[in-house]
Amino acid sequence: MLNRIVASLALLMGADMAAAADSLDDLLAMPGEEPAAVQPFGFVEGAAARTIAGEDHWSKLRLRVEVGAGGSFGDGMRWKLAARADADHAYVIEDDFYPLEVRRDQRADFMIREAYVDLPGDDWEFRLGRQHIVWGEMVGLFFADVVSARDVREFLLPDFDQLRIPQWAARAEYFGIEDFHAELIWIPVATVDDIGKPGGDFYGFRPDLPFPVTIASQQEPPGRLGHGNFGARIGRLVRGWDLTGFYYNSIDVTPTYYFDPVALQFTPRHDRIQQVGTTVSKDFGSMVFRSEVVATTGRKFNTARAGAEDGLFESDTVDYAAGIDIPVADRWRFNVQVFGRRMLSLDSGVAVSANETGGTVMVNRRFGDDVEAEVLAVVGFHRGDSMLQPKIEWRPGDDWRLRAGLDIFDGDDRGLFGRFDQSDRAYIEARRSF
Repeated sequence: MLNRIVASLALLMGADMAAAADSLDDLLAMPGEEPAAVQPFGFVEGAAARTIAGEDHWSKLRLRVEVGAGGSFGDGMRWKLAARADADHAYVIEDDFYPLEVRRDQRADFMIREAYVDLPGDDWEFRLGRQHIVWGEMVGLFFADVVSARDVREFLLPDFDQLRIPQWAARAEYFGIEDFHAELIWIPVATVDDIGKPGGDFYGFRPDLPFPVTIASQQEPPGRLGHGNFGARIGRLVRGWDLTGFYYNSIDVTPTYYFDPVALQFTPRHDRIQQVGTTVSKDFGSMVFRSEVVATTGRKFNTARAGAEDGLFESDTVDYAAGIDIPVADRWRFNVQVFGRRMLSLDSGVAVSANETGGTVMVNRRFGDDVEAEVLAVVGFHRGDSMLQPKIEWRPGDDWRLRAGLDIFDGDDRGLFGRFDQSDRAYIEARRSF
């Protein structure tokens, strides 16, 4: 069935696009204008990845097709619809490496990426439907971007616009005061992270116990209105400083692994948490400073302490990051960040520090208008584990993008990055947009 969907979407991409505008936004009518013509958009991408650490194997042979359309009903009312289909042959041919559940989970996929309408209302704008709500944008990692769910079956390696999973939400934004912005969101049925299945290359939970255990399927949150998410964010521009603050009450997109000592089994569940955060950014000439801080209550963590209920303890946390982006001579771009997590309560049965910190360095170099090379290095200071991502990108035309790179992990196998030390890979991608 999915193969037929992919084929149909690919045929749609090949339809005559000669009348297409350069940007979907160019077609969205302003209040009082006539309805705009329907504008299709999307891309077809082929990607291959070969795991080069541990046992060599193909970890990606994927065809991805994303298509959508947008337009206007007139009088400022707009709409957008987009869907994505994947078929990954690596999980067909590598049947002697991946468990059956992993192969079933990752060899095919389909997702509604966006499906919303925009409604104007004087100083307010309303968006109803499946949409991306992005509250934070640091390089390489997530901090204040608390609303988005994520597909972490490839860890945090894909481009974030592809990694994020949208939410079905109602959003109201207020623009009635100069240099001020307010936002209210309600998510009646929450979408959570796609964590994959145990045995996947980047399945994140790897218990270090002296006896064998099993991991049950992820328990999805109840699909009832009383279990939805809600939040508010306000922003103000003050003397060039872009300041925002938010409150978010939600089902945690990240699972907590509950342990049953009788069955010797962990079950990933999603608890309710509350988060308060702030983001700050400021331009200093061509340089840009950014910082994000998020305080979380209600989240639980695993412990090896005997007698701990469900093998868990609860701790408030503060996650933080700060960085600066520096362009040089229109060809170079440097980004440096520091980040960390402060646990306000620490259990005796955990091996983490109360204040885990790290840093990132990104160097980007353009060669003409078509070629770009980049290296991103992320290091955990306490454990010495790291992630290195060199890549090169070539755009031979406005509609084509070719990319090749490496994803390399190293260090303590209990660290955020070191646990994937056997998942180093080399990859290539080719994308045709329309």
